[in-house]
Amino acid sequence: MYYEDNENLSIMTYTLNSGIKGTVPLSNKQIQEWLESYKSNTKFITAIGKEFFGLNPDLVADFKVQNRFSNYVEMLRPVSGAEQASTEELSQAYEDNLIYFKVDCKCGTTYTTFSQYYTTKWFCSKCKEIVFMDRKKGKVPTDKGEAWYMTNKYFVERES
Repeated sequence: MYYEDNENLSIMTYTLNSGIKGTVPLSNKQIQEWLESYKSNTKFITAIGKEFFGLNPDLVADFKVQNRFSNYVEMLRPVSGAEQASTEELSQAYEDNLIYFKVDCKCGTTYTTFSQYYTTKWFCSKCKEIVFMDRKKGKVPTDKGEAWYMTNKYFVERES
């Protein structure tokens, strides 16, 4: 399996649970395959040129995909008054789709954070230790609404 379009590769940067960071160039199709693997927690294996690349989503703390060929300056433009309403609607839709997490770390730090993506692990902002989502405890009330509870104060059973 080779790239269908070598001119439109994006760079995926990922951080393993151990803190090691890595990058890999992926086509749009490979990005979609990675997202499916991540959601279903199945191993991701793909060909990059003549080499094979594999990644276990269970070992990935976070990742982001960035198109290295995009020219963001061309994409920026002033918003007209007529477009303002749709911009506000998009902003509200974005906020409605945020997922909140309550972090309760063994270092004593407790806070609420959010992400666009559902994740089962996070890093404490103070001590940088990994906290895990406690699905048994589920969502807890916070000042920002319901949030998934994440902790490292006790062993959290993870789905296999």
